[in-house]
Amino acid sequence: MTAITPELVKEHGLSDDEYAHIKRLMNREPTLVELGIFSVMWSEHCSYKSTRVHLAKLPTKASWVIQGPGENAGVIDIGDGDACIFKMESHNHPSFIEPYQGAATGVGGIMRDVFTMGARPVAMMNALRFGEPSHPKTRHLVSGVVRGIGGYGNCMGVPTVGGEVNFHKSYNGNILVNAMCVGLARTDKIFKSAAKGAGNPVVYIGSKTGRDGIHGATMASAEFDDASEEKRPTVQVGDPFTEKLLLEACLELMATDAIIAIQDMGAAGLTSSSAEMGDKGGSGIELDLDKVPQREANMTAYDMMLSESQERMLAVLKPGREAEAEAIFKKWELDFAVIGITTDTKRLVVKHKGEVVADMPITALSDEAPKYSRPFEIRPAATGAPSFDKSKPVMASLKTILAAPDMASRRWVWEQYDVSVMSDTVQAPGGDSAVVRVHGTKKGLAITTDVTPRYCKADPFEGAKQAVAEAWRNITAVGARPLAVTDNLNFGNPQKPQIMGEIVAGIDGIGEACRALDFPVIGGNCSLYNETNGEGILPTPAIGGVGLMKDVAKSATIAFKRNVDVIMLVGETKGHLGQSIYLREIEGREEGAAPRVHLPSEKRNGDFVRLLIEAGGIDTVHDISDGGLLVAIAEMCLAGKMGANIRLPDGSDPIPFLFGEDQARYVVAFPSAMSVRVTDTARNHGVPHVLIGCTAPDKLLVEGIGELPVSELRTAHEGWFPRYMSGEEVPVTN
Repeated sequence: MTAITPELVKEHGLSDDEYAHIKRLMNREPTLVELGIFSVMWSEHCSYKSTRVHLAKLPTKASWVIQGPGENAGVIDIGDGDACIFKMESHNHPSFIEPYQGAATGVGGIMRDVFTMGARPVAMMNALRFGEPSHPKTRHLVSGVVRGIGGYGNCMGVPTVGGEVNFHKSYNGNILVNAMCVGLARTDKIFKSAAKGAGNPVVYIGSKTGRDGIHGATMASAEFDDASEEKRPTVQVGDPFTEKLLLEACLELMATDAIIAIQDMGAAGLTSSSAEMGDKGGSGIELDLDKVPQREANMTAYDMMLSESQERMLAVLKPGREAEAEAIFKKWELDFAVIGITTDTKRLVVKHKGEVVADMPITALSDEAPKYSRPFEIRPAATGAPSFDKSKPVMASLKTILAAPDMASRRWVWEQYDVSVMSDTVQAPGGDSAVVRVHGTKKGLAITTDVTPRYCKADPFEGAKQAVAEAWRNITAVGARPLAVTDNLNFGNPQKPQIMGEIVAGIDGIGEACRALDFPVIGGNCSLYNETNGEGILPTPAIGGVGLMKDVAKSATIAFKRNVDVIMLVGETKGHLGQSIYLREIEGREEGAAPRVHLPSEKRNGDFVRLLIEAGGIDTVHDISDGGLLVAIAEMCLAGKMGANIRLPDGSDPIPFLFGEDQARYVVAFPSAMSVRVTDTARNHGVPHVLIGCTAPDKLLVEGIGELPVSELRTAHEGWFPRYMSGEEVPVTN
């Protein structure tokens, strides 16, 4: 029997106080298997021990919310008996160590979270952050992550319809890979994970268990250092073809009434799935590991309980339905085994080779998991309006910005994804939100992922508000009603009071924005300890948003569509340059206050834009974000393959007006015959607006400033990514 030494406890990521608490709960020393189980269930990745007290403050309810946080994924009602099920999760640490498999298994894991609820996945999104383009690892990491996402999603036959890719030196040693999955189900066919009742068979389905991924959850709850690549064995290996079979088999079983509960084996594998199912159902679970399908010889109980082998599920069936379920999984050539039974003991009992290797109260793994109110320090937000050189040529600056790593076209990325499989993609990557039709109906889902980490560093509270507001704007801009969000909170070490302050302020900012915009949080993920050698990432609370469109035929896009359409700027422009792309790319500085987010203005202006789209006739809308007004107009020109003539309002200072990043703004274009109706509606709703020009054939012209052919803008915008990935030397840093 292995002796539990202080060194072994430390290797399992447990503090002295936590281990002392384990001994009190067990009334004895734990076995090695029990120590392993505690280490993963009490890890930051599984227990959220640093954030639970703050996450409880988020708004999670609305009349359309069927399932909020606490299940595998959140569920919203989208009418007609249809439900949308979605969630976003991180696979950051594994993707840095092994980018292809890390990203691929992140995609596989989030899909299982959605289809274990009874949904067929219909869309994938991702939010990716990499280090400086000049860093020696960045190109390799970009290539591996993008191939991993495409390789898994494409094989599954689920379209990847959009996302984000950003670069910053803070991610040099710790990239972020956040994956979001959206699925559709019927409201009367939603499956949960509560293993209620005693005497019910516990069944294992999917792939065999190997030794890959052992202690993956613990690794994801610790900082990196120079030796982190040695953790490669803790990265799981995925097989999308097996997952496709698993998806179809699970949906076939779900069409019966045989399932009591079902759960993905994700982080912490068999341990977390069994413990969480028993805990939620108020029952106990007894497992016999001799019956677990194994793909390696001489696997120990420790190996099997902590393995994070992919493409596996755990289910609790109604007694007597085992043969029926087994026939389904055998048909799909998947493993099926009855490996346990539910009990009324509220204990997790694990047997191996005739011996009990673990016997522990299930609540010790859930309710009794540490919950810390860590000390935090809210640092003052960055302030000030930065100076700038007024003599810098506007149109040359526009070209520079469009070609910058954070702003260049992501075509190279999304062309590696199958964006149209399933034939329901209405708007593919490149717009404000992806739009996916609810199959067989006129309805559509608008889907987006958003966050601006440089704002969050300058002001974590205001930056998190902005992430929610931008998601709300992007959904609104295509004509959908924003319904709910999932979050992915990526931060550094919560044991540092300043970092914990960023986390607290970020959660509070999300909460304030979601309450004001009636945009509840129905699930999410915390990824902490994103640091390498003590250097943390920018605070990156990514927001995944979903909205509903009644008729996809009315959806607006960012592309200019007709010559001499009127161009209107919606929202108030003060010319905010603090923390802007212009300041960073043209002036070479990251400073000043983050832009303020006035939530009543966001609500008013967005509701006005949606009203225009829903009424019909308005089909061209773009929200204004990174780079400001002129970048937004350039993107509309590029998407529509046409130009625009723009004039500045009298007295406007060109650089702040054209490149400022004030919030709550949109560009709307429409035929001149609609001008009176649109401007009257804006006035009646108290919406600030100004007509700033019209569409034109081949060039973008700013009166009194300069002009550029759209072809020249396209060369700048679409050239950087392919050149970078082909191996050309790119001296850009930020």
